[in-house]
Formats: sequence, structure tokens, C-alpha cells
Amino acid sequence: QVQLAESGGGLVQPGGSLKLSCTASGSTFSNYAVAWFRQAPGQEREFVAVAASNRHGYRSYYQDSVTGRLTIARENAKNTVHLQMNSLSPGDSAVYYCAAGSRMILSEIRSQRSYPFWGQGTQVTVST
Repeated sequence: QVQLAESGGGLVQPGGSLKLSCTASGSTFSNYAVAWFRQAPGQEREFVAVAASNRHGYRSYYQDSVTGRLTIARENAKNTVHLQMNSLSPGDSAVYYCAAGSRMILSEIRSQRSYPFWGQGTQVTVST
């Protein structure tokens, strides 16, 4: 079992930045891929970014629309994954969830089905 807790959400103006953090407990952190998903009102939850586990070389993958603006980074010593978000726009407003999984194949790393453990979510609002 893995327990996840997100932090760092809030209100930010367009063009601003936020840093989200996801801290895990309960298992060997380096064995888990940790991903961020987001869900805006009335929309389906979508993949944002993932920091792969040691099994997949700790590589990072992103949704195309966030590449260059968002950066995901693991801090294994603190069982934490950060999501640095820059140049935010209202379209980035959503509840952001972190999720962890350890058994997916690489082609499924962007799929929600690959992640059995989820945090409660943190709200990000981009508005004037």
C-alpha cells in the first residue's frame, strides 16, 4: 500500500507559476512511477506528467500541451515528486491528482489504469 498526499495548489494569475508536491509513504518509493493527472469541471481526468520508476530509468513523460511549461522531478530521498508549473493559463485550472503504480509496462505509463494509488487532489485555479 502507498499513501499519497498532494500540496502546493492555490490561486495564481495567468502567466504565473506554482509548484505542486506529492509525498508518498508506505512502500519503497523508487519502485513506483508517480504521475500527475488533472480534472477540470465537466471534463474527464487527463494525464499531465509522470516520473517513471527505477524500472524505467527514472525518465519523465509529459502531455504534449504542457511540454516546456511543466517539469516533473523526483526527490527519492524525501519520497516526493514535484511538479513545477510555469506560464500558467486559465486552461490549466483543475484539481490535480498524484498517483503511483509499480507494475505498468512503458506503453501504459500515461494510462490511469496503471495507477492503483491516488491522492485526494489539490485545486489549481488560474485567474485574474
